Amino acid sequence: MPVITSYGAAQEVTGSCHLLELNGRRYLLDCGMHQGGDAVSRMRKERFGFDPRRIEAVILSHAHLDHSGLLPKLVRRGFKGPIYCTAPTRGLLAIMLEDSANIYFRDLEHTNMRNRREGKKPVAAMYEMKDVLQVLKQCVPVEYGQEVQIESDLRLRFYDAGHILGSASVELLCREDGGEKIVVFSGDIGNPESALMHEPEVPPKADLVLMESTYGNRDHKPLSDTLIELEVVLEEARRGNGVVLIPAFAVGRTQELLFHLGCFWQLGKLEGWKVYLDSPMAIEVTQLYDQWLDQWDENDQYAMDHFSARSLEEFLPVLSLTASTEDSIALNKLDHGAIIIAGAGMCNGGRIRHHFKHRIWQENTHVIFAGFQARGTLGRQLVDGAKWIRMFGQRYAVNATIHTLGGFSAHAGRDGLLKWAASISGNPALRLVHGESEALTALAHELTTQGHSVTIAEPESAHEF
Repeated sequence: MPVITSYGAAQEVTGSCHLLELNGRRYLLDCGMHQGGDAVSRMRKERFGFDPRRIEAVILSHAHLDHSGLLPKLVRRGFKGPIYCTAPTRGLLAIMLEDSANIYFRDLEHTNMRNRREGKKPVAAMYEMKDVLQVLKQCVPVEYGQEVQIESDLRLRFYDAGHILGSASVELLCREDGGEKIVVFSGDIGNPESALMHEPEVPPKADLVLMESTYGNRDHKPLSDTLIELEVVLEEARRGNGVVLIPAFAVGRTQELLFHLGCFWQLGKLEGWKVYLDSPMAIEVTQLYDQWLDQWDENDQYAMDHFSARSLEEFLPVLSLTASTEDSIALNKLDHGAIIIAGAGMCNGGRIRHHFKHRIWQENTHVIFAGFQARGTLGRQLVDGAKWIRMFGQRYAVNATIHTLGGFSAHAGRDGLLKWAASISGNPALRLVHGESEALTALAHELTTQGHSVTIAEPESAHEF
């Protein structure tokens, strides 16, 4: 029987990695890293529960690092097969994996400098930049709806997941002993209210669904309410001569925020504000989104066209791109009227931590979280009400006002997940992944109530179907 084993994103929301065994061959669904902690210790903790040399192919749902970040290490350990993904996903991988590698190599250099001073052995690199380039060479672009015969007993089709540019839900037709089984891997299911992305497509039929559950226990605020809340925060910050910091994921969330801020500007709601995109990676990703404008939601394309804008930078004329370190440092001198969007989204690295260093202790600072904050991250500490945080070996008081805007999530909420599952015919068994315990338990209960057969994936536990 076909067997699926989850080596990541099992009772957790990061590290997506699922092994499919079929007729003696092995395939990976995603190969993501866990989030939280410094890059060196995180990479040393990552372990493959399988031999990368025996993997025939990787099927990648999308480019977020918690789904793709271990691909260079997989290649380093001997994986030589194809990596099936959409063309936009390959474009994003080129940006994200290089950025991730640069952070890792920088942290590794600092770690080894400290080790040399203490008389300790250096830490060996788990992969090199040539492995990142090799990942890109092994990518095989696949269009939505295109049927790909991976092997005589395995067929692939991608559906638009509506999560980020190029994101996909995966349909696999598995043949064994004269029978056929359809396995669906949801990837990350998008929020239908998100800007720029289409509403998630649903594979028509399945026998087994490996389904994400990130928001399985709650729904998001309506987007209209969230935009009103954003206006209120900006007005409060304006009255207090404040500065707004937005930790943002470089892929998806940043572009959605820029689009909504562009709408604000077009409607005359950003008077007195300047917007700074302070993330080299987010700048590259935004330019890539502009290149794939024809894959955006049609209504958002129309809005851009109505104002004769062919890029997000044209749509938001008060936007400044601060790619260089010098430009980023100069933002510390601004005392009001600045909206600074900086990576990383969960504050586990990136320039946002340097802005916190200069502003988190100031009462006229407003921090807006517009995305999920995983356990163990600095962002989660702040959302949970931390009175002080530790960065760069120092303690910092948290005097800034912390805001959480739920409606910007790129993930479907509970009702969206239930609707997505109900739309798949064939009465499939559902196996829940990519969620924390409360979300998994709540979604499993709701799906069971609706008549589905549901299990919750356990780490490294094989599941036959």
